[in-house]
Amino acid sequence: MTWTTRPRSEFSNLAAIDAGTGPLVVLLHGVGLRAEAWGGQIEPLVSTGFRVLCPDMPGHGETPYTSASGLDGYAAPVAAMIQEPAVLIGHSMGALIATHIAALGNPNVKGVAALNAVYQRPEAARQAVLSRAYALDEAHPNDPTVTLQRWFAKDASAERDACAHWLQEVDPRGYKAAYTVFAESDGPTKAQLAAIDCPAVFLTGADEPNSTPRMSRDMARLAPQGRAEIIPNAAHMMPMTHADAVNAILLRLLQECLP
Repeated sequence: MTWTTRPRSEFSNLAAIDAGTGPLVVLLHGVGLRAEAWGGQIEPLVSTGFRVLCPDMPGHGETPYTSASGLDGYAAPVAAMIQEPAVLIGHSMGALIATHIAALGNPNVKGVAALNAVYQRPEAARQAVLSRAYALDEAHPNDPTVTLQRWFAKDASAERDACAHWLQEVDPRGYKAAYTVFAESDGPTKAQLAAIDCPAVFLTGADEPNSTPRMSRDMARLAPQGRAEIIPNAAHMMPMTHADAVNAILLRLLQECLP
């Protein structure tokens, strides 16, 4: 699969890919990436009758950098996009945003999927991600080498090359701001998970060392209609590397929530 740039529309000050017609699905990318990271999902969802909106976070992709105040600052413009029944699907930081919005009780949120979501990190992991966030330079692009090693190990692929390009072109201010919010959050709280009253899927890879299968299972137990799904041989970038397996799970959720 190629990860080519797609045209954008503007929604709530966010640039977004807007593709297809039908019930609405909102796809939220992770820190350092952009809407094209959902390239493995866009056409499969559109071809099965859904409208897909993929916004770029502030300072990512084609959305200009603006200072966002905490997680609410990232969630508010996404929530403003949801003016009709929709399912929210988020990856990593996007999962944090998606569960945050779902917990607020917006009646238009009919389902949520949290891919590679963190929950109650171990102390060593929490300190490591905070150290990475605080060390980022707002004035210069971040060297993506260590990030790519975490995501892909030593495996060469088109997906790795695409992520390397996106990580180098992201606005350093937007990258540091989003990464800091992500690092300072420990995932949704128990109260937030209990407040998600729609079907909720917590999906991660069996080989994911940071947003682990245990975290997904723990979150699923706390959400009233939660369930966990674990993809074998997958890690953090599974929406790109294991698109078919991810899509099969997402389509079951969409058919349940947006019949």
